[in-house]
Parts: sequence; C-alpha cells; structure tokens
Amino acid sequence: MLKVKVTALLLLLPLFLTGCLYPEQKTAENQVPYKEQIQSVQSAIDQFREDEGGILPIKTKSMETPYYQKYLVDFPKIVPKYMAEPPGNSYESGGVFQYVIIDVETDPKVKIFDVRIAQEIQDLNLRLTAYRQQNGYPPFKERLSNDVFTIDYEKMGLKEVPAVLSPYSQKTLSIVINSDVELFVDYTPDLYDALQKKGNSYKQGEDIRSILTDDSDFVPAYSLPYTIDQTAKKPIFLTK
Repeated sequence: MLKVKVTALLLLLPLFLTGCLYPEQKTAENQVPYKEQIQSVQSAIDQFREDEGGILPIKTKSMETPYYQKYLVDFPKIVPKYMAEPPGNSYESGGVFQYVIIDVETDPKVKIFDVRIAQEIQDLNLRLTAYRQQNGYPPFKERLSNDVFTIDYEKMGLKEVPAVLSPYSQKTLSIVINSDVELFVDYTPDLYDALQKKGNSYKQGEDIRSILTDDSDFVPAYSLPYTIDQTAKKPIFLTK
C-alpha cells in the first residue's frame, strides 16, 4: 500500500511543479515586448479601420492628455472579431504594456509603453504631495530650462535620484518636474544617442521625439516636448 501511495505521489509531482512554475513563467512572458504581438494588434487595427471607414478603436481621453498616452487601444472594440484576445503582455491581460496608436491622422501605428513608468511617477507624486503639504513649495533643485527642474530628492527623504528604466537603451532616466509641479521622464540621453546615430534633420523649435518612435516599438511615455539646440547640436526641452 505504501509503495502505491509513493508511486502516485511521484506521478503527481510534475503536475504540482508545473502549477508552481507556470505563474512565474507567465509573469515573465507578460513583461516581454514581443514584436509579433504588436504586429497582430496592428493588423487588427488596420482591418477595423478599413471596415469602419477610417475610425480607430481608441479609448476616449481628454484633450489635455499627453500625446503619447492619448490614443489607447480599446481592445473590446476589436476582440474577438479582429483578434481572439488582447496580447498576453498587454495591461488588459495582466501584462505590463499599454498599447497606443500614434500618427492617428496620417498613418496610424501601434506602439507600446511600460505601465510601470506610470506607477513610479504615481508613487513619486504621492511623496511630492506630502512634501508640498508640509513645506508649502515644491522640491525644485537645478533649473534645466525655463520651466523644467531636477528634483531635490534628499529633501523628499529619498536615497537616490528618482529614475525609471529606458525602453530604448535600458539605461536609467531621471524624473524631472516642471513649473506646474508635474512629473515627467527625462529622455535627453536617448534623444542625444538617436541624434548622433541618425544625424540632424530637425530645426530648432520642432518637436524631435518622433526620432525615438521611428525605429522602435516604444513611445516616450510621460515625456515633455523636446527640440534641438542648433548651436550645440543637442536635445533641449521645448519650452513654453
């Protein structure tokens, strides 16, 4: 009898192990920006747009919503007719990527951004609100442009500069604050690298952020507009 029980347990062990490992594997998969999944959403968007006379399946957002977070894909409008289900790495399916559309009026293209960036900014915003309530003013430090500043993180009780991981270079990008006390990711290092690689075809006063989306599946989410300093040949904030 004991031998039978042991044998049964050995037969069931792989099932238990599979059950334990699967959630971790699934979580890892939900954090990978698979190009095939982005292309499948693009195909669904293109077919929906053709069938609906140019209308796009996007969620309604306010006019004040920043451009690269404005046109979120509304998956219930394309599932299941145009695709079986949202991609496994999409926010709607428990993944970490939000699917968005850019160039909506000319050539709609599907891109993504990491929602963990939003979570970092939200967490920092809570600290920022608490700091302002206690001190009455924002923790501005170094002025980067007319209305953009670095954050005095030490005054906020932080041990290191607030930062997020770049989807383009995997380097850390700092979080900055503007004069309206809004937080943004500073993509200056990525823009500088892109300008060095692709050359300079921009004029001062033009928003150069599209240089990051031209050859990438990611958008520079939670970014301020940037232009180029023609004299120094480097990216700078496009000030008001």
